[in-house]
Amino acid sequence: MKNLRSVLSLLLVLLLVFGISAVGLAQEVELEFFQNKREAVETFDKLIEKFEEENPNINIEQNHVPDAETVLKSRLARNRIPDIMGLGGNFTYGQIADAGILKNFDDTSYLSDTQTAYREMLQDLHDGSSNYGVPYTANANTVLYNKDKFEELGLDIPQTWDEFIETAETIQENDGTPFYLTFKDAWTIMVPWNFLAANLHGENFIEERTENETTFKSRYEEVSEKLYKLLDYGQDDVFGFGYDQGNQAFANGESFMYIQGVWAINPILESNPDLNLGAFAMPVVNDAEENMLVSGVDTVLTMNKNTDHPEAAEKFIEFLLEEENAQFYIDEQMTFSAVENVFQEDPTVVDLKTYFESGNIAPFPDHYYPSGMQVPNLIQGFLHEGDVEEFLNTLDSEWNKVQSR
Repeated sequence: MKNLRSVLSLLLVLLLVFGISAVGLAQEVELEFFQNKREAVETFDKLIEKFEEENPNINIEQNHVPDAETVLKSRLARNRIPDIMGLGGNFTYGQIADAGILKNFDDTSYLSDTQTAYREMLQDLHDGSSNYGVPYTANANTVLYNKDKFEELGLDIPQTWDEFIETAETIQENDGTPFYLTFKDAWTIMVPWNFLAANLHGENFIEERTENETTFKSRYEEVSEKLYKLLDYGQDDVFGFGYDQGNQAFANGESFMYIQGVWAINPILESNPDLNLGAFAMPVVNDAEENMLVSGVDTVLTMNKNTDHPEAAEKFIEFLLEEENAQFYIDEQMTFSAVENVFQEDPTVVDLKTYFESGNIAPFPDHYYPSGMQVPNLIQGFLHEGDVEEFLNTLDSEWNKVQSR
């Protein structure tokens, strides 16, 4: 009888232990996924739905808000850190990585499934060589162009800066508008600016500026002058129209070209699915082989290293990195993947493929400017006034102010 009681007691203990474990395994987990891209909300919703079907005990709440970076910084200051984050690969990401609140992904098996070049771009944004995020997607600045309009005038894709300006002049001579410029929204100015800066400011500018070994004044004069030149070829009142209006106007055929990123392709085609649209890299110098495409990490996936549910959070990141899901994302968002063996095959961007194959790619310069400089607003002011020397002095002054804080 005593042995029977012992056996029953043991069985009861085992049932309790395994019962508790089963409850723990089945317990629902709530995770916040904070991401900064408004145009990607629906795409992420579809991926989240698929993930939750495969993982019924994990619920992902996507959180996107306007001015996401500012909101995130405010939350971090109050120690309200999201479980999972999808951030732009820029200066703000570097600051957050340096703050010591993100998971270190160095020892994860899936990190090696991403392209080395984009991992290095992220590492350059913060101190040290560790990986505090996983590059997910890459974008590119482009000149979008109306293929039918080009064909009407017998125009080819320009390969040099001089050809680019000649193309714009030919369009004007035929009563057309070369570019639709949307400089009411200061951030849109950064698309041509980044093309120009990446190709003209020389190697190691950011490192040398950080060490006070060079200045904007000594390295950005041609950048500024060429940017100002573009105003000659825009529509009337380039400061009166913003991004959404530009997408619609270009879709309606109001200009031959539109200097924007690949992220604008889907909104444009939604407005006019029949538009015969192409994209090329803006040529900045007169040696065609030296021109570089500006591309960088559009979304870096990362997570709070102190989340209450690290396994579930990491599981979602691994899910997004699966080739099928990574392909789905770039197909919907018209971006490029940082995941190995996932390629963008859309014919709209076929002319950009050679840059990826040749390695003629440069990172976004503004990703390395301190966010406190408010560079887009400074450039917008310069384009109103046109004083190159004063503008470059202001850039150096603002850089120094931010770095000294």
